[in-house]
Amino acid sequence: MTAAPRDVEQFYSTAEVVAKLRRLADALETDKPFRIQIAGERIRVPARARFSIEHERGDGEEEIEFQLKWELPDTDDEAESDDEADKPVV
Repeated sequence: MTAAPRDVEQFYSTAEVVAKLRRLADALETDKPFRIQIAGERIRVPARARFSIEHERGDGEEEIEFQLKWELPDTDDEAESDDEADKPVV
């Protein structure tokens, strides 16, 4: 099943961003999947995701984006295990 297209931008407090980045860093260091909730949707980022940093400048402002990208599986091979589905997401 293919996920529906989505393009959202969600703003968080500094404390929330720090907590999310700390968990992301731990997942990257240990080569484990990362789970996050953004604008009400739970997302599982696989350990094989590629990480990039993007910088944009224009119209009197600058932007840095930290991006994780991965291909969606064609099959259910990478479906979450039952115990992972119950883990809390921050």
